[in-house]
Amino acid sequence: MHLDRRWWQRLLTFCVLLGLSSCSGGGGDSITTAADICACVPTQPASSDYRHAAKHVPLPTGTPSEVTVGDILAFPQGAEPAPDAPRGGRELQLFHVAHAFVQLAWANPGDCDIHLEISDSPVIATGRVIVETPVDSEYCAARRSIQSQLAVHGFALGNTLPSGELPTAIPASVIGLAFQDFSHKRGSVFVKTVWELHPAVVNLQ
Repeated sequence: MHLDRRWWQRLLTFCVLLGLSSCSGGGGDSITTAADICACVPTQPASSDYRHAAKHVPLPTGTPSEVTVGDILAFPQGAEPAPDAPRGGRELQLFHVAHAFVQLAWANPGDCDIHLEISDSPVIATGRVIVETPVDSEYCAARRSIQSQLAVHGFALGNTLPSGELPTAIPASVIGLAFQDFSHKRGSVFVKTVWELHPAVVNLQ
């Protein structure tokens, strides 16, 4: 029996809200992560993660610098940091994006970090920046908030791509530390910089 995508999306959302461990969609839809996103267990060791120690840090206190997604896209992309390089330079700065649109969302099964792609515009084919909320326990409340806010919009956070693309972009604000990743396939074709906000806390509206 054929069931359309909207039906499966409603089913996945229903499963998240009821607390079921997983539900599967048809036709290549994603499989939802654990009902409690904070219970996610990484499938890869921390040692395999690029600059793991630099990414898994608490957000500092203080007043962040206000930026737009366009500003981050324009950050100079310097030499690629070593795999174990500590934070330095711009990566020590806390930034706040007051107005953005979440275009894609998924939970990376390798490290369990929540991966979101944001843009300045709700238009799909526009430059995006990756922001990530780590698996670390201090970000548990922020991770649950992202998961529940996505469910309110009818989207069940999954662990596969490309089904993480949202049907409609969701307005959001973000606060996080700048982080320079290495150049590799990291998300959609619309990601246009190695700069991220990672770690980051996202508030969907």
